[in-house]
Amino acid sequence: NFKQSNLIKNSLSGYYQALSDYRVFHASNTEKDTFDLTNFSESGIGSPKEFFEFNEKRFSRSSLNYLLGLSFLKRNIDDFTPKTVLEIGGGFGSLGEILGKSNLLDFRYINLDLPPLFLISEAYLKTCFGNKEDFFDHLDRRNGEIKVQELPRFTFLPNWRVEDLRGEIDLFVNFISFQEMEPHIVHNYAKKVIELSPKFILLRNLREGKQKKTHKNIGVQDPIFKEDYLSFFKNYGLLSSDTDTFGYKTSDNFHSELLLLKKK
Repeated sequence: NFKQSNLIKNSLSGYYQALSDYRVFHASNTEKDTFDLTNFSESGIGSPKEFFEFNEKRFSRSSLNYLLGLSFLKRNIDDFTPKTVLEIGGGFGSLGEILGKSNLLDFRYINLDLPPLFLISEAYLKTCFGNKEDFFDHLDRRNGEIKVQELPRFTFLPNWRVEDLRGEIDLFVNFISFQEMEPHIVHNYAKKVIELSPKFILLRNLREGKQKKTHKNIGVQDPIFKEDYLSFFKNYGLLSSDTDTFGYKTSDNFHSELLLLKKK
């Protein structure tokens, strides 16, 4: 019958997991929504097929992950307002869209990613917000130092240009992509990030580490664990970690864990 078929459909589509994430996000911001996150609704640019609608607002799994991460951040450091945010591996720009639709007016979002992803995220957010003056023109300045404090609201660059950034940032974010890399690569990124002296670091990682590569399965040679991050970011202490509420527990026991580090 309809009820049974709808139950199966919603289970397979991820609707119930998305609803669970939305409820945690919404409940976390009901009493104090300092960034105006509860008014966020993801754009329909590109006619995406993977999205969910709650209270007449649209969300993808990606945007819900970031909204949970920001809620986790606010829960632990209630008086912190990120003005300059650096992300490595920002996908199609979910975090940038959330910041752009928040009540933060004087912010900078810098996204470093592999080509062509950094170009795709740039094109997506340009379509979202439209004002070209809000975007750094990487075609005019392909080489040389980039002063963070002189950047506009949105900056998209290939990941190797992390070496060109100069100045200080408030928040560094990496969701999921570090877990796909080998430890020595993540360690190198960490060194570059530390030079920018972020006040806080927000990470989403597999608690048990990415599956190891075998002759049958794809994976990494050496997984990244919480202890590795604490070793790479030696001048930072673990402020909080979470899997049960803002993270995600899976049936295969590779659980998604949020980590929040604070500069000592």
